[in-house]
Amino acid sequence: MTHQIRTLDEQDEPALLRDQFRQLLRYRRLLGAGVVIGLIGGAYLALGGEDTYTATGEVQVRSATADPFATGASADKGINIGSERQTAVSDTVGALAANALAQWGDRVPAGELLSGLQVTNPPNTLTLRFAYTGSTPAQAGTRAEALANAYLEHRKARTEQSIANMATGYRAQLEPLEDKRDLLEEEIGAGEADDVSSARANIIVSISELSRKISELEALDTTPGYLNKKPVPPTEPTGAGLPLLLGLGGVVGLALGLLMSWVRLVFDPAVRSTREVVRCVGAPLLGTLPRERNAPGSLLAIGRGGSRLAEEYRAVAFRLAYDPSFARSRRLLVTAPRGDNAAAAAAAANLAAAFAEMGRDVLLVEADLRTPSLARDLGQAAYGVRPRWAGDPAASPRNARNNPHAPGNWPAGTRSNVDVPGSGAFALVAGVTVDNVPRALTSASVGRIVAEADRPGAVVIVLAPPVLAYADAVALVDRVEGVMVVCDPREVHRSDLERIREIIGASGGSVLGVLLHPARGRGVRRPRAGRQKSARRRNGSGPGAHTGAVSTGDPSETLGLRPYDLPAGRP
Repeated sequence: MTHQIRTLDEQDEPALLRDQFRQLLRYRRLLGAGVVIGLIGGAYLALGGEDTYTATGEVQVRSATADPFATGASADKGINIGSERQTAVSDTVGALAANALAQWGDRVPAGELLSGLQVTNPPNTLTLRFAYTGSTPAQAGTRAEALANAYLEHRKARTEQSIANMATGYRAQLEPLEDKRDLLEEEIGAGEADDVSSARANIIVSISELSRKISELEALDTTPGYLNKKPVPPTEPTGAGLPLLLGLGGVVGLALGLLMSWVRLVFDPAVRSTREVVRCVGAPLLGTLPRERNAPGSLLAIGRGGSRLAEEYRAVAFRLAYDPSFARSRRLLVTAPRGDNAAAAAAAANLAAAFAEMGRDVLLVEADLRTPSLARDLGQAAYGVRPRWAGDPAASPRNARNNPHAPGNWPAGTRSNVDVPGSGAFALVAGVTVDNVPRALTSASVGRIVAEADRPGAVVIVLAPPVLAYADAVALVDRVEGVMVVCDPREVHRSDLERIREIIGASGGSVLGVLLHPARGRGVRRPRAGRQKSARRRNGSGPGAHTGAVSTGDPSETLGLRPYDLPAGRP
């Protein structure tokens, strides 16, 4: 084509993301498998695991104070809530709670008891939240309450021990002062000087101060805190329910499916997008054939009313007709990379019908001499007609074996006209099985057939076997320079397209474009061989029935175009 092949812009990030997302969606089975695995895992966690129950209690921590109602008293005086959290989960609290539970008949080690405890602190509060997870509601409630009470008991004992230690220290200071005071009182009774009385007064003041401090310590309110929320046995199991776990499992499974699809995409040798097809083959995309789910078994889509497939073939034909490279030679070689050649055969036949509809004299040559099937697939649309270049029909059987132009040898005697309802007709040189395929493809008769494209208004389309399966297409490239590759983007490999470009370029030809077709599935019905055989028996069609025979009626009377034949006197 005349326009330049546009490659993917590396800076076009939205286009790259869309393209990659579409490529990942190609592996729907992996995505579905990932989602199913995630749902099964979520259901197993929800239904297969043991039910657990969590009881919660809240403890408000407070400091020891002499007058909690005094002005300016602060409840958080001397409290480090982080240290209190660590104390609540300490082994000392666990041992106290285990001892208390043992008295109630629940014998559990302190370590196992603390493993189900979680202590948190709501922000900007002096509250500790005790949450215990147990196997039964009663167990969770009892153990949570025992742990909370054990913490309060431990904190009260610690506060009382601190007060007792301080009071003991004050009393140790008080005893020497009292002894000295008693000694001074004895000296005052003996009539000593006034300085003795003054010292005695100072000692009495110190004794009074120490006594006051001891009294204040003994009068402190040592309440460690309050159990604001008593743990009660829960009524429902804790943890995520079945709907939430299924949702989480689906999300995780989708992520797993995307990961598997990405790994499959990295190691997939097939082309990932149409842009990659264009880049690998070095030619533009001529079209993408739609899938017709309710299409009849006929090979020709052109001639059926309301067919999207026929319109796509017409669009491809128009693109080729206005391509300068094709317009110079008017020769087209249609082939597939490898595998089944049915899609290439359908493309060649429909393009021939489209060019005939445009008023061109079209000759379709089936160069697939290994598995010829085009005449059989066209069925009763083909009418056998004897061409001029086929030779003398009176040739002997011996000459038929030695002369490639004799009847029964390809391409002699295999010509027929194909009627396209409402569009016209084109000539068909059907393929037959031969002993020496390379010799038949490189014969002078094939050269004369291909040379018919030099006539004004004539078009020659050659259908060749898969180019990577046999060398037949390569043998024809020097005579038919323009090549169209018909492939399924989901099956063809990048290396195959690159190799096709190298082979055709090295043989002197050029790839005019790529035609993509959908994979054969439920929506594509292949014609039945039994019906075709019966149709050929009724109508006398087929390559064997009309080889060298002339039809009873003139095809030009019913076809839109005259039968293809050589002018008189032309070799």
